[in-house]
Amino acid sequence: MIAVLKQNATNEQIENLTEWLEGRGLNVHLSRGEFHTILGLIGDTSKVDTELLEGLEMVESVKRISEPFKNANRQFHPDDSIIEVCGLKIGGPNFQIMAGPCSVESEEQIINIAKSVKAAGASILRGGAFKPRTSPYDFQGLRADGIELLLEAKKQTGMPIVTEIMNANHLDLFEQVDIIQVGARNMQNFELLKELGLCKKPILLKRGLANTIQELLMSAEYIIAGGNRNIILCERGIRTFETYSRNTLDISAVPILYGLTHLPVVVDPSHASGFARLVSPLALAATAAGAHGLMIEVHNDPVNAMCDGAQSLTPEEFTLVSQKVGRIREVL
Repeated sequence: MIAVLKQNATNEQIENLTEWLEGRGLNVHLSRGEFHTILGLIGDTSKVDTELLEGLEMVESVKRISEPFKNANRQFHPDDSIIEVCGLKIGGPNFQIMAGPCSVESEEQIINIAKSVKAAGASILRGGAFKPRTSPYDFQGLRADGIELLLEAKKQTGMPIVTEIMNANHLDLFEQVDIIQVGARNMQNFELLKELGLCKKPILLKRGLANTIQELLMSAEYIIAGGNRNIILCERGIRTFETYSRNTLDISAVPILYGLTHLPVVVDPSHASGFARLVSPLALAATAAGAHGLMIEVHNDPVNAMCDGAQSLTPEEFTLVSQKVGRIREVL
């Protein structure tokens, strides 16, 4: 349930109403927009007399929300959420490109790629330290050593880093990581999401391979319910019957999510396609559709990459994509 307050509502009136609602066992989320102040009520709202609430002089309207996601709902928070990372902003009119290798393989590799993608326009360095792989015999990542190498690349380039977590027991290792990524396979790892809700770091939450948009938002709700509102959603393609690409990029998810939630949305065209030749057109489509950023895999030697070389761009190819994305942004 949301209560939209009149513009002339005083801070004292808002505080008194909040205390009254909390006294009925509800959690109250206050959102101050440019034109309205909204109280989002979470809990058993059947205890609230809607007519009594609407009758208060300070209340403009009261509305029940049918969607199960409450905190992530745009009706609770009409203005776009803007996530800040080391001085960079994601969301609203702000656009960032995250780029780097699927897996961190060596110090020389990650630092060279970091310098290349930064020069080409990327602002955030991505790289996998812990790698969830379908086969137990595939490269699983350098783990803690991989994070140390990412931090060294950050030291040399100044780029904030984003890398994937697989287990809540590893949280201590992510203390200096700027954005913690939850991969598609862990989107509904609810115990992990609860733990991430207790930290204040930005979380990049990827949509699962076969999950609906509502399920993605419910996973975001888990994190917000724990107290962490710094969430970036990521559309990375879903599984369909099509076999000509690794996954199918659900480009419609971008405008749909914009209508449903205040959280920023980025798109990963690399995992969505599985082929380097498809990354550029999908990146341009995502930008035109209104995404707040892109996540693109870049490797200096894709043929010999230890993970997902087929979908990785070379630094030169990434430079061209970044330039094209910039022109799309200028048009928008």
